[in-house]
Amino acid sequence: MTLNLEGFLLPTLDHLGVSSIPDDVDAKKIASEWFSQFATFLEAIDVDGALNLFDTESYWRDILALTWNFRTFVGANSIKQFLKDRLSISRPKAFKLRDEFLGLQQPYPDLIWISFFFDFEVGDTGIASGIGRLVPQADGSWKANCIFTNLEDLKGFPEKVGHLRNQEPNHGSWEALRRREAAFEDKGPIALIVGGGQGGLEIAARLKMLDVPALVVEKNARIGDSWRNRYKALCLHDPVWYDHMPYLPFPPNWPAYSPAAKLAGWLEHYAEAMELNVWTSCEVIKAVRDEANDSWSVTVQFSDGKQRDFEGIKHLILATGLNGNQPNVPSYPGMDSFRGQILHSSQHNLASDHIGKKVVVIGACTSGHDIASDYYLNGIDVTMYQRSSTYIMSIKAGWEVLFSNLYAEGTLPTDLADRVNASFPLGFMMNGFAQRATEAIAEKDSNMLDGLRKRGFKLNTGINGTGFGMLAWSKASGYYLDVGASQMIIDGKIKLKNDSLLQSFTETGLKFEDGSEIPADVVVFATGFGDARNLIRKLCGDDVANKCSPVWGLNEEGEILGSWKYMGIPGLWYAMGNLAMDRFHSKHLALQIKAMEENVFGPRYSRVG
Repeated sequence: MTLNLEGFLLPTLDHLGVSSIPDDVDAKKIASEWFSQFATFLEAIDVDGALNLFDTESYWRDILALTWNFRTFVGANSIKQFLKDRLSISRPKAFKLRDEFLGLQQPYPDLIWISFFFDFEVGDTGIASGIGRLVPQADGSWKANCIFTNLEDLKGFPEKVGHLRNQEPNHGSWEALRRREAAFEDKGPIALIVGGGQGGLEIAARLKMLDVPALVVEKNARIGDSWRNRYKALCLHDPVWYDHMPYLPFPPNWPAYSPAAKLAGWLEHYAEAMELNVWTSCEVIKAVRDEANDSWSVTVQFSDGKQRDFEGIKHLILATGLNGNQPNVPSYPGMDSFRGQILHSSQHNLASDHIGKKVVVIGACTSGHDIASDYYLNGIDVTMYQRSSTYIMSIKAGWEVLFSNLYAEGTLPTDLADRVNASFPLGFMMNGFAQRATEAIAEKDSNMLDGLRKRGFKLNTGINGTGFGMLAWSKASGYYLDVGASQMIIDGKIKLKNDSLLQSFTETGLKFEDGSEIPADVVVFATGFGDARNLIRKLCGDDVANKCSPVWGLNEEGEILGSWKYMGIPGLWYAMGNLAMDRFHSKHLALQIKAMEENVFGPRYSRVG
């Protein structure tokens, strides 16, 4: 798989025509002088003046602040058109350079920039922040390689946190008020959220802090069951510093890698502590767009068959997990005649359910490895069938390279780390930066990778050598972040089959195109999930689904499709991502909704073509 993202070669010293950097670079003086001109030109709507401060090979990424969209502008011409179109509408002003975190950074010997944070206002509407990186020029000056701008808050509608929290004592009425609020006895919600996992809870918390009434509808009996009911061996492969939730971070003794059952308990606690309005054991069975009233009519059905109809829902938000949590199960001849059990990974629970049986796991990415290792650790004969090559990195080496200065003990506060992370456009990452990180990780993992190759495991280095990141953002699959299963494969404890394509099922196992067969009592498809729009189709009908953009994947600017942004139908939103992305972008989704409800939204600046 290849990606055609707009971007340039890394701004290395050689590429910039710079022979060396003086030892006495005054980063604060350079940044201050550059920023003063930048602010002056933007406030004066002087596009040409602003553009002279940028290297010709540069980027500007904006999330909502100046576009009410998620946009990345690549190159001087694109940035020029963006500024011409938007400065007079957005009217940025009150620019202020921050003193903290301003300095010279040198991630590699040949790559150096001055990084800084800043704040500004967006007309009478918004409060925003920004990050800039200046690179040296052959003439001794410094120009922008990248600017990132991000909407932080809406003027006049701050989050009700800190000194804006409820200051009144409550003597005995709190429980009754909460019950009435959660039941929506007086009026319906403005936003209805389908799914009570971390994505649904985080957007509900964001909306509550902005005073937007929201209801979370969860089909399971308890909040957290979406994790609690998965296979028991499930554990997060992302570290705790990356996974904090908004307003209520994990406690300081929380393990670095959360077991699924522990995370499930935390989600239940989060919903209670944040006073979120959650209905469990129910699901949305129908949502009809009311064009005349710019709203949705939504039917919620409880497990006992009772229903509640809502009219006038302004925002329908789907937060049902990866690709709508709709399992993707390939079809093979002979499946109907197979005498064993066929499961999708989402249906797998306990490996011990299959003691004494032969198991084949189809799929060699994260779930495939987790499930196969679970079977081995329970003494079960397990074979992994690898259909195509996989990117592998150990979490130790991977996070050491990728997160050591961002999401780790004693580094940046999480909110700042999120903004730094977002400030690197994927077009920049795709054109050399991610490849360097991938090579560094592979060097640290060389023994493990050599062992896998000797075993015959098929490896790749990600899309264009970029490792797991682009795989995650483009298709949310194709990789395994190793927590131990790779060594089991190397040692032969997890058997491996990948030398021929699967042809069919037999009554007693699997048959391959080269004539070989594997006996199996249980086959587990660890083959991911389907198109998220299938859930939209199920709830909202074909007409709505056909008008929606894809959910997940990347456009040519390197922006994720569909999630947290306008997807083609007014008032229909999707919130899909890992804990870190949900934390960061839930605020963006909530700000869009609040701005629409207060009539201060837009106009949106969309791609043409």
